Amino acid sequence: MGNADNAGEPETRKEKWFLCVTEFDSSSIPENKKSISDNIMKKLVESLVTINFRTRVSPEYAYYEAAARAEAKAAAAKAIEAKQRERSLLLYRGDPGWRYQRNLEKMDTDIKNLRIAFEKVSADIPYVDNEPFFTLTSGNLEFNFPVSPDAGNEYKFCIDQKADALLAGSITEFHERFIVSWKLYTIYSGSFILEDSIIFSHKDIDEAMDEIIRRLIIVLSGNEPAVLTIKTEPENTLVLINKSFASRGEAEKLEYPPGTVTITASAPDHKMITFETELLSGENINIDIKLRPVEYEEIEISSLFSGNVYHGALYAGEAPLTLRLPVNQIEYIELLSDDRARSAMVFQTPAETDLNKTIFLHPRIPAARGSVEKARSMYYWAWGGTWIAGIAAWLTYQSFTGSNSAVNFGYNRDGGYNENFYNSNNAMYNVSMGALITLGVVAVIDVILMSRYIYTANRGSTPVAKIGGN
Repeated sequence: MGNADNAGEPETRKEKWFLCVTEFDSSSIPENKKSISDNIMKKLVESLVTINFRTRVSPEYAYYEAAARAEAKAAAAKAIEAKQRERSLLLYRGDPGWRYQRNLEKMDTDIKNLRIAFEKVSADIPYVDNEPFFTLTSGNLEFNFPVSPDAGNEYKFCIDQKADALLAGSITEFHERFIVSWKLYTIYSGSFILEDSIIFSHKDIDEAMDEIIRRLIIVLSGNEPAVLTIKTEPENTLVLINKSFASRGEAEKLEYPPGTVTITASAPDHKMITFETELLSGENINIDIKLRPVEYEEIEISSLFSGNVYHGALYAGEAPLTLRLPVNQIEYIELLSDDRARSAMVFQTPAETDLNKTIFLHPRIPAARGSVEKARSMYYWAWGGTWIAGIAAWLTYQSFTGSNSAVNFGYNRDGGYNENFYNSNNAMYNVSMGALITLGVVAVIDVILMSRYIYTANRGSTPVAKIGGN
């Protein structure tokens, strides 16, 4: 089926490396300062999810390689055991001798093939991803943090949480300062591979969290973070990296884990930009951001009636007036008069300076409440009546044209004149013509009511226009 070229190649699947962040112990903090614990835990999760992958060190790679081999060998051994058990039960099935011998030979062949597969699994090197995806457990992603396990139960805790590591810690107060301590336990080592702490004041919490994250990133990603230097124009440009604040203007030595990051830059009266860049381990990256100024044009809002003008949802003044609007952007302008009359328009400001940039708004009284529903209901009734009248006209016409009297129109089968036949067929003819006329009238009414419904429904709609021209 086209896979012959890939035969014998190892299976390439992207593994995941899960970290479980437990609730940091903050029992010693006074109740009026408990909010700092929630703030720290939230910032911790928001920062750790930016890690894209983890590079496994040699001892970790060897552990997962041995685990993969043991898992594959266990699966192959279970397959042999199941097949041998199935072979032993053949004797008790009561099959005829010839069928028993045939099944026995088949079982022996299967067991032989399974033993060959077991030997192959034992000799082959299992595939282990050297750079698995880094992610937090599903509970952490929803900002739920389990209680830290007791000493000695860390391995079982990781197995229960389906995690490769756990992060535990504590938050304590020390003379109007806070001490955050943390330690990292990994399954592959069977112990805590990192224990660290930091002390800071309440006003320095942002700088402290940056330092905590920097230290954790180095260990959790398995490599050195990338260092960013950002230069911006204008100087007050707001820079977000992965939707989190990075700097206001220029910044140096911003450390981020390797992987793809999304950078967003914005400044007043300038066009916002968003782009992605790839960060490599230990790389020093210089990013120059230069935003383009937004061009403006003056648009005149004119009307025969006075009223309040709204630019979007913001009050702009009374008509007539002139608005300074950005070029090539979709704008919404609305005029509301004193008598509830309304007029609105959606348009795009042109960049050509030689065009007539005037918007004329003519407010109208909006349709009464329920008028659209009433017009729609009447149109639906007329549409249904058209079908009923059409079916009735068709049945009447078929009855008239299908009878012999419609053909002979007043004559007997032997050729003699019959006045009763004549009168009956004449009446049937009149009924058919009446049904057709009724159908035509109903169709005309249907068209009128449909036009009325379309007009009523679109009476208060906002037009989309391109301004400019003479």
